[in-house]
Amino acid sequence: MYPDSMAAGGGSPFWNPDIDVVISDSEDDDDETKPNYKGLEALIFVLDANLYESFERFSEALDIVRKALISGLLVDNKDLIGIVFANTAKNPNPFEAYSLENVVVPPNCAVFLPLGELSKSIVEHYLRFMETAEEDFGKKYGVMGNGGNADFSVMLRLCINLFENAGYNLVSSTLVYLTDRATPHPTNSNLYQRALQKAKDLEGKEIEFQVVPMVDDFDYDPFYKEFLTLVEDGNIAEFEPRNPEELRSLLSDRKLRQNVLRRSLGHFKLSLGPDLSISARYYNYFKLRFMPRKVRMLRKDNSIVQQKHVTTVRKESQEDKQIVEEFQVKQTGGWYEINIGDMPIRITPQQINRVRNLHAPGMMLLGFKQISELPENWYYKPQNFMYPDEKIISGSKRLFRALWERCLERNKMAICLFMRKRKSIPRYVALIPVEGAVIEGDIYKPLLSGDGFKIVYLPFAKHIRNIDFSNWNNIQNEASEEGVKVFEKVVGKLRTTFQSNILVDPTVEALQSNLLALALNIKTDSAGLSGMPDAKRQDERIAKILPSLNKIFGEDEVMTSKKRPANTGDARNAAKVPKVDASNLLQWDYIQQLAKNDSLGSCTIAQLRDILSIHFDTTVPAQMKKNDLVARVKELLEK
Repeated sequence: MYPDSMAAGGGSPFWNPDIDVVISDSEDDDDETKPNYKGLEALIFVLDANLYESFERFSEALDIVRKALISGLLVDNKDLIGIVFANTAKNPNPFEAYSLENVVVPPNCAVFLPLGELSKSIVEHYLRFMETAEEDFGKKYGVMGNGGNADFSVMLRLCINLFENAGYNLVSSTLVYLTDRATPHPTNSNLYQRALQKAKDLEGKEIEFQVVPMVDDFDYDPFYKEFLTLVEDGNIAEFEPRNPEELRSLLSDRKLRQNVLRRSLGHFKLSLGPDLSISARYYNYFKLRFMPRKVRMLRKDNSIVQQKHVTTVRKESQEDKQIVEEFQVKQTGGWYEINIGDMPIRITPQQINRVRNLHAPGMMLLGFKQISELPENWYYKPQNFMYPDEKIISGSKRLFRALWERCLERNKMAICLFMRKRKSIPRYVALIPVEGAVIEGDIYKPLLSGDGFKIVYLPFAKHIRNIDFSNWNNIQNEASEEGVKVFEKVVGKLRTTFQSNILVDPTVEALQSNLLALALNIKTDSAGLSGMPDAKRQDERIAKILPSLNKIFGEDEVMTSKKRPANTGDARNAAKVPKVDASNLLQWDYIQQLAKNDSLGSCTIAQLRDILSIHFDTTVPAQMKKNDLVARVKELLEK
């Protein structure tokens, strides 16, 4: 079966040679079908005012939005977020009302936060609103009388206008509706039909709609089943309702997942043979977490220092080495110069780029191998996930599906040459077919869990090391049979449920908690340890098995650091113990041997004075330092 995004492409999931598939080999970079990767994400939260009748649900919805705002402020504050209240009795002016100059707010709708970039002031404004929402929301906004609902299509029209007047190039637009009502209007009413018609407008403008139920026993059948199917342009028979608890958990845990284009690392063409290619994208199995970039600031006013890279060319005179000409050039206007004999050779950046780009970026099929021939210890680089893209080359999904099924049926992997982008290093990769796993009862499902190819980067000879285990894998390091059984039980008790989706980076979490405490005065109890096990409980379990471990292996020796002597006045003035025996200094051969081995520095100052007095009949000043005494002895020995 196809994954949801695969099925949306249309056509039969199996390869049919009778179907004519038009495959384009155009290399034109200005292709109109090429997706736009530059832009911002826009997200509008719409809260149903009817939730206020049960303030517990309303408070939970406000808290979900609060976590999304804070997450957006910490992760990417350049994305746009707005907040709208639906089914209100009043519509007062929003925060930063000047942003709604070209937008008409209809009755029974209120814009709390116009669509714009997140900032500290916006989050602080929302936090102040949450503190007084229980008392002030009914007075300032109110709820539509008799538990009624305003025109749902008018609310959607308002959100569409907010997206269109955002003033930015949007790569994705998402509308999140938080409610506890199964339908906004009665089934046989005109408002019901108008709301369904507005779903086609959302689909045509590529606006994603998410309904987040605030009750667990939510019924999608009266309205949202058909509405969501129309927005997604899918088949109503294949509609599967989402778990409300799962939606609330994902939304409160982080901002809505990024659009598939934003998560993609890039697209490329997979060449299967002469005049036969398919287009695909590749993804990371994990999301990198970057620490904030360091900046330089002036001490007097904390202003950021702007850095600018300038390339300056200077020409020197051959006679007096004076600079006769100086000018600045762009980075592409510079050059590298090397001297081969008396002839200088200049190499420009354009020439270096031509050498790097020996062939166009993409992937080329070389052949097939059995999957069993791939060693498990060859994973030297993080793997990627490969999935077809229908927008670049038509028919790519069907041909990709045929290749995937054939490799899976014969247990084969495809060996390819992959050049990710221009100026990158060509690498040999293995495409291993993987099937999408279905995990029941897990609300944190992996995003890349569909059918596709796993890209495994094959190592070169320099990446493979030969490790000699003879130093530790010997009889002296073997434990007794009793000790092995004890640690088998210990390893058996080391059980944990690993879910990379919810495992946070302690360092980043600690940094974010400090930022929240500093900027918004929000204190967190985790301090970077929310995903770590309970240390106190671990100590209790270790204490139970510690006596048996001490009995079998013996107690560990406690390494105590040697205490330094007290820094008293007597200790500072105490005479140093000589490293050289004074009786040997009377021998001339011994003095010559010390000088030959460059060991005169091991003598004390008093011993050096004795050497000069006994062997050279020389008296030196009392303030003469040790290095000068050593140099004086060497000087007299050389005479």
